[in-house]
Amino acid sequence: MKTERHQELVQLVEHYDNLTTQQLAHLLEVSQETVRRDLRLLQKQGKIVRQHGRAKRINRGADEGGDPFAARLKSHLNSKADIAHRALAWIAPEMVIALDASSTCWYLARLLPDIPLTVFTNSERVCQALAKREHIQLISTGGLLQRKYACYINAPLAAQLKSLDIDLFLFSCEGVDSNGTLWDTRSWNADYKTALLKRSAQSLLLIDKSKFDRVSEVRIGERADVTEIITEGEPCSDALR
Repeated sequence: MKTERHQELVQLVEHYDNLTTQQLAHLLEVSQETVRRDLRLLQKQGKIVRQHGRAKRINRGADEGGDPFAARLKSHLNSKADIAHRALAWIAPEMVIALDASSTCWYLARLLPDIPLTVFTNSERVCQALAKREHIQLISTGGLLQRKYACYINAPLAAQLKSLDIDLFLFSCEGVDSNGTLWDTRSWNADYKTALLKRSAQSLLLIDKSKFDRVSEVRIGERADVTEIITEGEPCSDALR
């Protein structure tokens, strides 16, 4: 019975693209709490995506998923500020660091002191935040600007990274599932992160707890690929062990 309901739930989400918990409860003739339990399980199995009280179909490789940058800035503000302050302790003068186009890395960029650093990024907003720091050498990937996400794409990344030795890559993602797989919503964003994970001596995943046990459309890598996870309210070493 439960298996049949799960199959029907996935089929409904596939058909309608996304549905609220209330809509699913009505269509399946069960309580909203039952739907929420089903969605938690189905998300862990990688069959749907839970987001803001809705269930969404997984479009693997889709480039239009995810919230706009402006919307992400308003989400979990206190957590991101806490995470950014924790990450700052890893950065020292003369390092070469890479930042992604996440809102958490934008918060971190605003906290960076004007010290000798090299910062490599695909983020328009990080470039804006660091433009007036005289001692920071700022390198942008360039490419096509996706204004919705404040992110540059389609840059010749492999060629750019050949001349850079990245000491530390700081990034966020859409979710980390129960098996430790890192997920994102857009293929070109995931490709950037996968490349930097492979090229960096160390890496920090900056992620709030709401993104634990969550899957999305495109795989970035595995928990084992990351040096440390920084989350809010607890020591880094205790996160997602």
